[in-house]
Amino acid sequence: MAPTWLLWNKQQALSDRAYIIGLMSGTSLDGIDAAMIAFDTEHPTGVLIGKQFQEYPPLLRQQILELHDSSSDELHRASLIANELADRYADTTNRLITNTSITPTAIACHGQTIRHRPDAGYTIQLVNGSRLAERTHTMVITDFRNRDIAAGGQGAPLVPAFHVAAFRHPQQHRVIVNIGGIANLTDIPSTGKVIGFDCGPGNALLDAWCLQHTGQAYDDNGAWGSQGKAIPELLAKYLSHPYFQLPAPKSAGREQFNLAWVNSQLQGHESPQDVQATLLQLTALSVADAINRHCALASEIYICGGGAHNGALISALRTHLPQQRIELTDKLGIDADWLEAHAFAWLGWQTLQGLPGNLTDATGAAHPCILGAIYPA
Repeated sequence: MAPTWLLWNKQQALSDRAYIIGLMSGTSLDGIDAAMIAFDTEHPTGVLIGKQFQEYPPLLRQQILELHDSSSDELHRASLIANELADRYADTTNRLITNTSITPTAIACHGQTIRHRPDAGYTIQLVNGSRLAERTHTMVITDFRNRDIAAGGQGAPLVPAFHVAAFRHPQQHRVIVNIGGIANLTDIPSTGKVIGFDCGPGNALLDAWCLQHTGQAYDDNGAWGSQGKAIPELLAKYLSHPYFQLPAPKSAGREQFNLAWVNSQLQGHESPQDVQATLLQLTALSVADAINRHCALASEIYICGGGAHNGALISALRTHLPQQRIELTDKLGIDADWLEAHAFAWLGWQTLQGLPGNLTDATGAAHPCILGAIYPA
């Protein structure tokens, strides 16, 4: 029997080709990525048809950051921001629809994470799904992570399931590393078990420190931090965080890696550029250590996410992983900047087909799950 939700728009959902817009706004809080992805029998993991980006204004970014900590009237403020996010998602989506002249089958929206507490049985990604459906006249699929948590998983990382579907090779052992606010990897041998987990901080600490000391949202190509030198003693303190020794599967967020934690390890006399250089090495070494410990036999490493464009970070990874070939996922046919939005479009397509979207060896869930809550058009 066909899944019940397909009856809402059965003719379109079961047509030869489906168009799904993946919406991603990640831990880095830079803005909204919207990717129009076409799915058919020839391209089951989808093809990028169009893309649209909308930057977050500084005030919204700050308001979202403030919701990561408990404070007064946070439920009201969170609801207002969920509404504003829905409006911004809708604006980005409608621009993409206009630019491509394509009516989408559905929108797959990750939402904006403000809390990730699988240890307490929940994760929160802000978006008003009903409002987004109303503003776009399109079916919306959102809340992808909580079903996995309900099944005993971490609710993250979810993208490894897409990595396997899109990038597995019959001869090559590959690792896909996504460097967003948090860095995660997927180990994809040519045969056998696939694993995936969050390595630790990606861009989140680098961006936060840069913003605090320069007023810039990120360190373009690592140029500012390259003026400093990593502090070995400080780097050792950062690397002693208990998270790095936890076994996989595991997931991380701003709950573990935040600016307060960065500052708590400082003596007060450090150069800001030296701290930035140290944080860059923290990201590079935590990724390299995860690869060496869990997927040392891999011959190819492919990078995606915002960190893919930090030349200093990629250079550091190549230094720490001299035996492996390191490239961007562009080499595999999927733009490193748009892979996560593409992946969530694929997760939405899995949902519409009644197929699981989680990789249990990555999240730790007891069983595969159909992910997401659906808001009809």
